Amino acid sequence: MAAQGSAARIPQQMTRFRFNDRQHRQAIVQFGRALHENGFVAATDGNLSVRLDENHLLVTPTCISKGRMRASDMVIVNMDGKRVAGKRRVSSEIGMHLLIYHLRPDVHGIVHAHPPTATGFAASGLDLNRPLVCEVVVGLGSIPLARYGTPGTPELTDALEPLIPSHDAILMANHGVVTFGPSLESAYMKMETVEHFAKIALVTHLLGNEQPLGEREVQKLHEVRHRYNGGAAENCAKEKNLRPSNPCDELNSEEEVKETSPSRR
Repeated sequence: MAAQGSAARIPQQMTRFRFNDRQHRQAIVQFGRALHENGFVAATDGNLSVRLDENHLLVTPTCISKGRMRASDMVIVNMDGKRVAGKRRVSSEIGMHLLIYHLRPDVHGIVHAHPPTATGFAASGLDLNRPLVCEVVVGLGSIPLARYGTPGTPELTDALEPLIPSHDAILMANHGVVTFGPSLESAYMKMETVEHFAKIALVTHLLGNEQPLGEREVQKLHEVRHRYNGGAAENCAKEKNLRPSNPCDELNSEEEVKETSPSRR
């Protein structure tokens, strides 16, 4: 009888989380480890989160290495940032996650890290908005720099707020990078893209012969980005039982068709 009474006192909502968030917990463990192994975070830096439903998030706790987390370490919070499940303390940077989820209903995963090269740009007061690589223009559009705000305070969220609606990756001055997307995997991949592009941008600067794409080329890439993000590429891939193509390859294919198609008279 005691066991039944104890079970009855467990909120139905928490029972639902217990069974439905397992995959998300494992994903946070997986991508947290990837952040650590790739040198995107050190010590207990960084944080990750997943939107469970319209009222609850699954987040990494404070003071834990992202390379050594277990599924049971995660914390469930409501949209006020209050812990509703889990034993560990909520990250002090939960406000940043809450703001992004509030402003972007399409976002279901967020990654915050300190990848060295991209963070070096942020600490130098430099954004990553130069159109040097087509994949970055299509995948992210641009990567702006938010002014400095003390982590864990309204200063930081105030600095991010105007940039969140129209960007998926943001450098934070003297701090790091935050990326977000429709899934945690998408958010993590964008973090990889930001750091990879930062390395390319640094090399072009060192070589002293930067060759950014022209306005016409950038406009065509933005058109591809609009179609690609609208789901056309994914729907086509499903019909063909293939993975979505590289968006730049898609652009090249269209140009080849235009060039090889017979002209109409």
